[in-house]
Amino acid sequence: MASMKTALFVLLHWVLQCAVCRDVSVPPGTLYRVAGFPLSLPCAVSGFEGPRTQDFEWFLYRDDAGGKQMGVVSTRDKGFPYAPFQPRVKNGEVRVERDSGDKVRLVIQRLRAEDQGKYECYTPSTDSTYQGNYSASVPVKVIPDTLQVSYTRSLTAQPVPEGAELTLTCSGGIQSEQLTHLSITFGKRNNGEGLGAEGGGQVSNIREIISIDKLLGVVPGRMYKKRYDDGEITLEKRNKEGGLGEYVMKMRAVQPDDTGSYFCESMQWIRDPDRSWQKIAQRTLDIGNLTVQQLAESLSITSSPRGEVTLQVGAPLILTCEVLGLPAEVNSGLLVQWMKRGSVSSDGPRSGGVEVEVARMSPDGVASWGDDLSRASGGSMEKVAGGRYTLKLFSGQPLDSGVYRCVVSVYAGRANPDPSTPVTLTQRSEGVTVNLKSKDVLVAAVAQLLRGPLLKRGNTITLICNITVTTTGPAQAQVQWLRWPIPPRVIKREESPASAVTVPDAPVEEGPSLVAALMYDGVAKIYVNTSDVSIDRLSAGSYRLRVHSATMDDQGMYACHAQAWGQDPHGGWYNTGARAESNAVTVYMYSRAEDLLLIPLVVGVSSALFVGILIISTVTCCFMKRLAKQRTPK
Repeated sequence: MASMKTALFVLLHWVLQCAVCRDVSVPPGTLYRVAGFPLSLPCAVSGFEGPRTQDFEWFLYRDDAGGKQMGVVSTRDKGFPYAPFQPRVKNGEVRVERDSGDKVRLVIQRLRAEDQGKYECYTPSTDSTYQGNYSASVPVKVIPDTLQVSYTRSLTAQPVPEGAELTLTCSGGIQSEQLTHLSITFGKRNNGEGLGAEGGGQVSNIREIISIDKLLGVVPGRMYKKRYDDGEITLEKRNKEGGLGEYVMKMRAVQPDDTGSYFCESMQWIRDPDRSWQKIAQRTLDIGNLTVQQLAESLSITSSPRGEVTLQVGAPLILTCEVLGLPAEVNSGLLVQWMKRGSVSSDGPRSGGVEVEVARMSPDGVASWGDDLSRASGGSMEKVAGGRYTLKLFSGQPLDSGVYRCVVSVYAGRANPDPSTPVTLTQRSEGVTVNLKSKDVLVAAVAQLLRGPLLKRGNTITLICNITVTTTGPAQAQVQWLRWPIPPRVIKREESPASAVTVPDAPVEEGPSLVAALMYDGVAKIYVNTSDVSIDRLSAGSYRLRVHSATMDDQGMYACHAQAWGQDPHGGWYNTGARAESNAVTVYMYSRAEDLLLIPLVVGVSSALFVGILIISTVTCCFMKRLAKQRTPK
């Protein structure tokens, strides 16, 4: 029993000692790396005693030297390297890079075929006792460089117009006995600086556009993801003879930000025994510089006729918009709009006000009218030639006066853009001032209430509007009847011990309501639903409004508004802009006699009912009390 306890104690002591033993680790092997490219071997030590910063020594057992040990580099002894490595260590091609006190990496900048062999990482002891392992080794195989990359056509210094399509082709392949993978990346560098494999340019200037990674997945660059999702950038792989692959990148429509130096980068990858992917070779090939000429530098929009146009009412109005400076090799979609600012007045056209859309033609050639749909039957918008668009109003009216501009939105490189496609550039033409002269027109309107008995509930209200239109040529009046409520008089008494003075409050003004209208073409329109209303024309200048079976809600202040319409030489009618407002007529509804008799009748019936109910309640209450006393036992 004592011997078993002793054995367990010894075993526990050994386990505790091994838990803090020195341990040196390197990646599992065999590792395959490519000649001419860097080798990086990490080495770490743990479970040691002594200072936190440990020293490391690297040895190589060359395959072609029969396993003979050679010193490569040391962190504590500058004379440690053997003769084949001394010049390479001196110029920094072979070195040790320290990640921390207990972690370093052996770096060979350009691997050679004779560097193949077993590499050993050794850590000199700083422990009080010699326990654990003080070195670890990993085999490294050097395979030949078979990574190929080339391009079909380089970029020239000729500027490319904004919106043009860019196609770059790069070929790449690997001829290796080992299972390795290839990735291809197209990228761009700003400022036109070169991108050699050993170039010293700033990484911040490099933008990866799109790649086919080592697992054959297409990966867009961070700044190009939206354009890739929208189908603006694509990358396609095609198989070629000799085991090479052809990679074609297309940019559907280049932008000014695409200016720069383009490159194609091929990388060779291998999966190490620890299942991690390692890049073992890389080549970068400059394709050339691209300069994108901005559309704003060449595009111009002109409209004709220029300056100011004066026409008689009824004359046709023809405006032409011409788009100049579009690159012929770029198939772009155009949205062409005619906009108008201004309105007609007695003093002529005003250039101020809100700008409204008259008509437009979408990139797919569909014409549509803007805010005033009534003009659709009296005009057209057409594309008469490449870049030339006309707006025609067959019969100009005074309301067509204003300042017209042609607004063109360009979708560079996108002939049929989606609704969500952003506009590349929008430009406007100079304004064309259009004056449409009409004949002098004077309009006057007078409203009156027909004389008769006092108006009472249920009577018919009859109002007359007499309109006078003074002009040459045919003219018609368009009449509207409006009603305002009668402002209530609110009496407020000032408190005074001597006298009481009534001071009326200012009436609260309410907006008018439209009752009815008689259009210039004789069409009547009724706008109230609570009353029986009719409107008609009695004579050339006399218009009548009747409110049948009037109620108390129909009383108020009535006025008529007149508007003159003229006839153009083609027989069409137009609004001359001349108008007049009549005086206000007050209509008050009086109560009928039967309405006045109804009040005492209602009061009398209510009083009789109240007295009857009170008597019945009193009698019933007294009878119930007497009955209760009779039933009480004596």
